[in-house]
Amino acid sequence: MYSTSSPYRIITVCTGNICRSPMAALMLTEAFAAEGLSDVVVVDSAGTTGYEVGHPIDPRAARVLTAKHIPSENHVARQWRSEWFTERDLILALDVDHFGWLQEGAPDAGALERVRMLRSFDPATAGRSSLDLGIEDPWYGGHTDFDTTWTLIKDAIPGIVQHVKTAVGPQVEAKSGDHQQVTSMS
Repeated sequence: MYSTSSPYRIITVCTGNICRSPMAALMLTEAFAAEGLSDVVVVDSAGTTGYEVGHPIDPRAARVLTAKHIPSENHVARQWRSEWFTERDLILALDVDHFGWLQEGAPDAGALERVRMLRSFDPATAGRSSLDLGIEDPWYGGHTDFDTTWTLIKDAIPGIVQHVKTAVGPQVEAKSGDHQQVTSMS
């Protein structure tokens, strides 16, 4: 589905879209910006349910992100829409129930291939079953549960960034060439 004329699109998915998935989306957005890929990769998030639609990010999730200098005040929870199966290049489930839900809803084999567990990109989880890669919902816990969520997401980010760099390689090289042309002209 990915083409060099459009950005590579990633969506992170949890239950209500107020804790795990917005944390992951904002952390990934920050990581891609640090790699100079902001104009090549777009990351957003959604929930499998409509329970929290229209609500801001959970204040405890915002606290963790703010401590890491990642703004979250513009996040508004939304529910998954079926057309995103074809409009996203990578669909990242935050827990096993989201993974199963997305797999069941995938309209075809192509969409099914794009559904992955976020933590499957963490090298420390190599060889583990998808059932062992979930990030428990911190909403039911306290501040340390949100800190743990941060760490589990953070550990998967380098693998996701590398996966996307491989997928968008030709586009990144083209942009890099354009940048070199511009800088050599100045």
